[in-house]
Amino acid sequence: MSTAESRTTVKSGHSGIVLCFDFGLSAIGAAAGSGGSSGALPEELPPLTAHNGRPDWLTVDTLLAEWLPRLLVIGLPLHIDGSDSELARRARRFGRQLGTHSRLPWRMMDERLSSVAARAELVAAGSAARKRSVHSVAARLILEAYLRSPERAEP
Repeated sequence: MSTAESRTTVKSGHSGIVLCFDFGLSAIGAAAGSGGSSGALPEELPPLTAHNGRPDWLTVDTLLAEWLPRLLVIGLPLHIDGSDSELARRARRFGRQLGTHSRLPWRMMDERLSSVAARAELVAAGSAARKRSVHSVAARLILEAYLRSPERAEP
């Protein structure tokens, strides 16, 4: 499927699926959930490889074509005091690029301490968590927070 065909397929999707991304410089976590529920889907999506924060857009297209989301959520890594970090500025840029690339609506969601919570979840899971990605777990946690409180999302 070509990139143009992917975009057309995604744009025509009318599912209740929301895809969430935990932006990072070398990996971008991904999670999917239903807008009609208050939780992410139980299976974790593999993280996207990134190079200095730039994903492989063909991989992004494949993910979008597979899930046909109606909305994209990008985690916003603010400092603990709520001020912008350099990573937050880059995450916003990624959100703008992703929205333009996919032609889908997107929102930023405060993700303070999501990676800390993801690491704690993986530690608690013990050896069963060895193959799980902290980025994908963080994306799921961000998505669950978004689905519970959409009014907290930044436009």
